[in-house]
Amino acid sequence: MDFDLTREQQEFRRIVHDFVAREVRPQARHVDETGEFNWGAVHKMGPLGLLGLQVPEEYGGAGMDSIAATIAIEELGWGCGSTALAVSAHNHLGQGPLVDFGSPALKERWLPQLATGKGRLACLALTEPGAGSDLQGGVRTLATRAGDEWVINGAKMWATNAGIADTIIALCRTDPGGGSRSLTQILVPTDTPGVIMGKPEKKMGLNGSPTYAVTFDNVRVPLSNTVGEEGKGLQQTLHTLSKGRVSIGALALGIAQAAYEASIAYAKERRTFGQPISHHQAIQFMIADMATEIHAARHMLYWAAWLKDQGRHFATAAGMAKLFATEVSERVCRNAIQIHGGYGYSREFEVERMYRDTRLMTIGEGTSEINRLVIARSVLS
Repeated sequence: MDFDLTREQQEFRRIVHDFVAREVRPQARHVDETGEFNWGAVHKMGPLGLLGLQVPEEYGGAGMDSIAATIAIEELGWGCGSTALAVSAHNHLGQGPLVDFGSPALKERWLPQLATGKGRLACLALTEPGAGSDLQGGVRTLATRAGDEWVINGAKMWATNAGIADTIIALCRTDPGGGSRSLTQILVPTDTPGVIMGKPEKKMGLNGSPTYAVTFDNVRVPLSNTVGEEGKGLQQTLHTLSKGRVSIGALALGIAQAAYEASIAYAKERRTFGQPISHHQAIQFMIADMATEIHAARHMLYWAAWLKDQGRHFATAAGMAKLFATEVSERVCRNAIQIHGGYGYSREFEVERMYRDTRLMTIGEGTSEINRLVIARSVLS
């Protein structure tokens, strides 16, 4: 078994890490405090392939393997959780269904501008008021046929990137009778009449990654904007979420790595009882746990990504990796604050922001509880 990254993957990690250290990380506090999206860095990501990680080269993307895509999001998470979340959602949720299921015409129309940074970002809108994780039964946004158009009415919540996106792929009910073939993914340009954006949500963390409620009021789009097969929206969405779970796990891992590095640096500098706190066993135990769990999470994420690239079943591995990595990140960031003591609770130190940012990761793209259900059902079957 070969656990080494390829030379290309190692070089890509170095390039992305240097870019993030230069363009993303220095702005992390600013975007958190102001809520401003870091367009300055994002506009520079196109030439690096970061806006089209797994978009085929024929459409202007980088055509990378899943391990390289995981590395990219991990490094972005190391720099800024907000920016990483927006880029992750753009790549894996907003563009993923288009790459995997879209018609050649839809791909040709939208991917070249989304993948190269010539336009804005992409968005996937799933969750609705009162629905939460219940996609099959909870989706009420209705799309009805009118000639050669879909007419869409309904509302979505927690749509990452919606207000800074060119496209929204909306999960709509196209068969009011219900059932597993009652939902369809439909691409809606955000400048379509009747698309109404709410104000950015006020959140605990990730303030530089804007999240919106979106209302569709008699929105008309061509039937040709159907992504994949009509009635296959649920199955396509579940496939997309399995891929996205690896990405969210990688984002959480990047935040954990940053908190771990900050803890080591602080523990070596801070002195109590006449010596650096890194000499105290209680601190050493926390850092040892951080190192061990980060190492394990990274291997789980890369393994899930490798399975996907091999064309093998990866959904269970992705659920396990996302579950473990996000919960590890929360423990690491919690202990990072503990190591910093009172300073860790202050916004003067970055670990306070990291803790707030990583808190979402056990909720978004499948809560820890939903992931445990997915894993259990797979194991028990």
